[in-house]
Amino acid sequence: MPWNGGSLRFTQNLAGYVEREMQHGGPRIEDEGMKPRITLITLGVDNLERALAFYRDGLGLETQGIVGEEFDHGAVAFFQLQNGVGLALWPRKSLSRDTGLPETPRSATEFALAHNVWTEGEVDQVMEEARLAGGKIVKPAGETFYGGYAGYFQDPDGHLWEVAWNPQILPEERTDEA
Repeated sequence: MPWNGGSLRFTQNLAGYVEREMQHGGPRIEDEGMKPRITLITLGVDNLERALAFYRDGLGLETQGIVGEEFDHGAVAFFQLQNGVGLALWPRKSLSRDTGLPETPRSATEFALAHNVWTEGEVDQVMEEARLAGGKIVKPAGETFYGGYAGYFQDPDGHLWEVAWNPQILPEERTDEA
């Protein structure tokens, strides 16, 4: 998904935000409660270079590559998704260190990320891209109970992705002429 250098801007904006907030004692809370938005999805990975190759080279997501290598436990890869949401790949050891939680065994059934597309054919296309990139097809695409068409794959670190065509939940904007 081309986005014209947004990864660098995203990384710079995120770094600038963190620096500003830390200088002022953390974020200011003007409204009560958590807002219904997700800004960044961070996937803990065992091998950052392998994960980067899967998402960048295999699935075609654009990135500036690995940044933050000058910091202990700072190496990370960012991808800009739609609607201002980012995807980060960060080594599991770094995520463990940052949170103070021990590393635990991976489990693919804790959550799944979903990628909705416009047609059944696009489901098959994305599933094949994932397979060719080294992903593991865990459920081949097929008709669903809700009248759609979907399948599941795992990335090289075991994260579960659903690729779906759901006539009730189509992507907000069409980015191709399929």
